[in-house]
Amino acid sequence: MANTKRQLFIKRRLRVRNKLRKVNAGRPRLSVHRSNKNISVQLIDDVNGVTVASASSLEKDLGVVGKNNVEAATKVGAAIAERAKKAGVTEAYFDRGGFLFHGKVKALAEAAREGGLKI
Repeated sequence: MANTKRQLFIKRRLRVRNKLRKVNAGRPRLSVHRSNKNISVQLIDDVNGVTVASASSLEKDLGVVGKNNVEAATKVGAAIAERAKKAGVTEAYFDRGGFLFHGKVKALAEAAREGGLKI
């Protein structure tokens, strides 16, 4: 029986997250979610179970409301790097979930790196 796209996505997400848990060394997790219309990212402290910072293309001050393209991902990545600095976080590990590291997800990660976040 062939796997559906959703089943393959879930398998990939669990595989990525479990591998990252082994090597995270107590750093916060930079978790990305991409939908058809928006992209969002959270900086999560798994030890305490709290979200330290977040950014999304739904925020009006970023100027990309309702867009899900490389430009929007770049602005969201820069915003999360800035907010992470305010929260005192300099390094995190990148959890791409089940999404491939290509296109929008890659643009978000590179913008966060350029903003000073070590991932």
